Formats: sequence, structure tokens, C-alpha cells
Amino acid sequence: MVYRGHVKRGVVVFETGAGLPEGTEVLIQPAPPAEEPPAERRSLAEQFADVIGTVPDLPSDMAAQRDHYLHGAPKR
Repeated sequence: MVYRGHVKRGVVVFETGAGLPEGTEVLIQPAPPAEEPPAERRSLAEQFADVIGTVPDLPSDMAAQRDHYLHGAPKR
């Protein structure tokens, strides 16, 4: 079972309704921080806009035949 609470003046104070008997041994684990809202998602084209088109003299079929140019595979 999970009980929630907070630390107040060095003592863990459980939210109301914990109902643990006096002297119960507990294991305390800090909760992870609240997640921040995700940053606005950008497309790959937006993320790489500063490098798109910066390599001169590529073959016109580079995208379609990348395995041929990168690894020496036969053209498709």
C-alpha cells in the first residue's frame, strides 16, 4: 500500500486517513518531481533546418540509392 505525505520540520506527516498504528515501521522513498509539460514538438525538418542542403554536389538519387552510395550495394 502507498501512503502519501510530506516532511514538516524534519518529520514525515502523512495525509489524513493513513491510519497506521503507532510504532509501525515504514520505508520512506522520495517521490519523483512532478513532470514538466513536454516541450513543443518540432518536425525533423524544423530540427535540422540549419544543416539541410549544406552538403554540396550530392547525387540527385542519393536518398533513393543511399545503400549504394554508403555501403556499395547494387542500385535498385
